[in-house]
Amino acid sequence: QVQLVESGGGLVQPGGSLRLSCAASGSLFRLVVMGWYRQAPGKQRELVASITTAGMTNYGDSAKGRFTISRDNAKNTLYLQMNNLKPEDTAVYYCNIGAVVGRFPWGQGTQVIVSS
Repeated sequence: QVQLVESGGGLVQPGGSLRLSCAASGSLFRLVVMGWYRQAPGKQRELVASITTAGMTNYGDSAKGRFTISRDNAKNTLYLQMNNLKPEDTAVYYCNIGAVVGRFPWGQGTQVIVSS
């Protein structure tokens, strides 16, 4: 059973940066496409970015040019570097399988608040 633990969120001013981390237990992490999701209050959870096992990346429109997803398979860790943050990026961020089907149990997420 894979467990996902997200960290790195916090309160940041518009234009600031944060780096999120997702630590995964077990040996399945390195075998699957991983993604970062976010859920803002009153909205559905959305996929922000994904990365294949070989490191190929894909971004949602809201993340292009500002966010960078990466992974370290040796450390079972997924990252999301977020730059030029905007108030609309405020959400709880989660990591999980980034493919169309298949999900590990969701972690607790990490809260990102972008506000002056």
